[in-house]
Formats: sequence, C-alpha cells, structure tokens
Amino acid sequence: MVIEDTDVLPAEDRLEAAHVPVIVIGGGQAGLSASYYLQRQGIEHLVLEKNSIGHSWREERWDSFCLVTPNWQCLLPDFPYRGDDPDGFMLKDQIVEYIQAFAAHVKAPIREGVAVTALGRHPDGRFALRTTRGDYTADKVILAISGYHIPSIPRVGERLPSRLLQMHSQQYRNPEQLPDGAVLVVGTGQSGCQIADDLHRVGRQVHLAVGTAPRSPRQYRGRDALDWLHEMGLYDITVDQHPLREKVRLKENHYFSGRDGGLEIDLRQFAVEGMKLYGMLSAIEGEVVAFADDLKQNLDAADASYMKIRTQIDDYIAAKGVSAPAAPAYGPVWRPPAEPATLDCAAAGVKTVIWCTGFRPDWRWIDLPAFNGDGYPMHDRGVCQVGGLYVIGLPWLTTWGSGRFSGLARDVEHVVDHLALRMTPALAAA
Repeated sequence: MVIEDTDVLPAEDRLEAAHVPVIVIGGGQAGLSASYYLQRQGIEHLVLEKNSIGHSWREERWDSFCLVTPNWQCLLPDFPYRGDDPDGFMLKDQIVEYIQAFAAHVKAPIREGVAVTALGRHPDGRFALRTTRGDYTADKVILAISGYHIPSIPRVGERLPSRLLQMHSQQYRNPEQLPDGAVLVVGTGQSGCQIADDLHRVGRQVHLAVGTAPRSPRQYRGRDALDWLHEMGLYDITVDQHPLREKVRLKENHYFSGRDGGLEIDLRQFAVEGMKLYGMLSAIEGEVVAFADDLKQNLDAADASYMKIRTQIDDYIAAKGVSAPAAPAYGPVWRPPAEPATLDCAAAGVKTVIWCTGFRPDWRWIDLPAFNGDGYPMHDRGVCQVGGLYVIGLPWLTTWGSGRFSGLARDVEHVVDHLALRMTPALAAA
C-alpha cells in the first residue's frame, strides 16, 4: 500500500500533515525510553500515543495487580526505582505513578489521543502514517506498542449459555464487580493464577482450568528466586544463546506473585483449600464444560519447572561456595483424581467465566514487508529488515528482560544508536 496525501478527517478536526525525521508509535515505557535516547542524540522526533500515558497499567489491570519482578529491577533509562522498598513489588497505582514520573523526567514530545491507523510508504519513499489526527511522513519509525494487542478468547465460549457473564482478564477488576456465585477461570498463566487467587481469598468458589504454564519458586535459599537468577546471569542470555532460540518467544511465563511481599503459587495447595482444578477446557455443550485428561500432566510439568529452577540455584550456590540456608524438600500436597472431570455450570452455581487466555498481536495496519510467516516482526535486536523501521518492547526481543522494566533500556539504546548512525545531520535536525 502506498498512502497518498489525502484527508482522513474533516478539515476542522485534522492537524496539518507534517514530516518528522523520526516517529515513535506508542507512548508507554518503551516509547518514552526511545524519546529519552533520541533526545540524547539530538534527533528530532514525535511520539504518538493513542490513549494516555500509563493507560494500560491504569485501565487494563485488576485492582490488586502488582509486579511479579522486584522493584529494584525497575531500571528505565536514567530513572531507576528510588523508593524505600527495593525488594518489594509495586502495586498498580504505584506502577502508574512510576510511569508518569518517568514521562515527566523525559519530557517527550508526545501527542496523546492520537492513534496510528495505517503505516506504509509515501510515494516519495518515506514512511507514511495515517492517524486519527492527520497524516505524517517520517524517515524512521520506531514501533513501541508491545505484542499484546487483542484479547484472545476461544470461540468455544460462544457455546456457553447467555446467562453467564463472560469477560477477558483485561476486563476483570475485583470480585465485587461479578455477580454472586462461583467463577470458572480458564487459563493458568500469571493472570489466571493471580485472578483465581484474588477470588479465592474472598471465599468465592473457583473452578480453574489448568493450562501448561510453568511455575517458579518465590523465596528460595534465603533470597527471592529472581535475585539468584539475576546474579547467575540468566537474564543476560540472548535469544541466539538460548537452547530454544526464537521459540523462546512463544514460551509461557512462569507463574508466581508479588502480592503481600511476594508469594509462591502452588495450584495443588489451592485444591487442598477447596478450589476445583481441571485440565484444559476442551468442549462445551450447553451448561456442561468438558476438560482434557491432562490435569496431572500439567501440574507435574509445572512442578518440574519449579524444581529445575531450585536445582539451578542449588548448583550455583554449591559451585560458588555461597553461604545460604537450606531449603525444605518439596512434595506435592494434592494429587488429582484419575478420571477427568466435567463441570455442570448450572449445578455448580457458576455465574461468571473469566478467560485468562492471553492476547494476540495485530499488525494488520502495517503494510510493509516486515513480518515472517507467523506475523512476527523480522528483526535483529529490534532492527527490522525493512530499512528505517525498528521495534522495541517485545517479550524476548533480545533477552528475558526485553519486554520488562529490567532489560528495556539496553534494547532501546541499541536501536537508537543504530538509527542515529543512519541519520544524516540534515535529517536529524530537520
């Protein structure tokens, strides 16, 4: 697609079309970090944000949400965590405050409430951007919009009776917003486990469809497990060095929690306390939900991941001669029944289904040969194969920390350095 110079809004609502040397799409922590490094290079740019600063943290997380990574890992460029609880885990409102304070520190040239609806080539070869507030051209474009664009809800949910309230984890805020009654939570990634915990704490009967996500220790051998893994250098391993190579980008995150100062999540313990566990959801017929015969397999695999991390830490402690307290042996506190179960939602009093089934990317508005057969941007450390196009903030862009506060700055600085070397003085100061 070649985008022509045509109006997309009535003249009274449209900003004058303009050329900017560099346009950053997305004003979250990645886009703001890009602005920080672009300013340091003296490169004129504009950041376009379709919502407002901190929107996704403020509007798309539940009330009790908190980081699962410790505060000391909040390392945005020139703006590390400065609070009095470096080993704690920021709550949702504190995360929003951190992002807003970072934005004030950066003083980015940002236009909020401007959504980019199309990105392609202008007839003169430059990038062309169509937005809800007019058209732009740019010599370079940085995509800073993560990969979590559209909530993913399996279509099998359409078979559930209309009496049930269905929502995605993105819409969940607290137990009080739900009708009285039991809740079916589908999915056990970080969101599913933490939302199930949130409901379980207030006495809701939770039915949990357990997926294949791995789990992690929280505190182990006297320290947070992430402290050990950071010291061991695991978070500096790049995609090219990882045994899974690019497939690591598809790997689910380990589940645990930062709530109450940091908690381990053991689904077996939830079962002991009355939560009902099932395998992965497989079919729905009226009020009856069927589950796969994989609950034992999924719980065992999560435990194997948990034990692997413990073993890695044990081996490191032994090799380095580190003084650390011993840890009690782990043993499963609950085992699932031999036969797979079904759930009759009416008989069990289920009134709500929460789909904790992740997100899918949506790059359809970009008409450039920048994606592979799976729709993932083709890049090398954020430098796309389409010259002048860059991507930042994606999980495992380069390392585990790429999509997190801990490793974002390193990726963004590399991208901006690459961009700056390819900007002529005239373009940079245009």
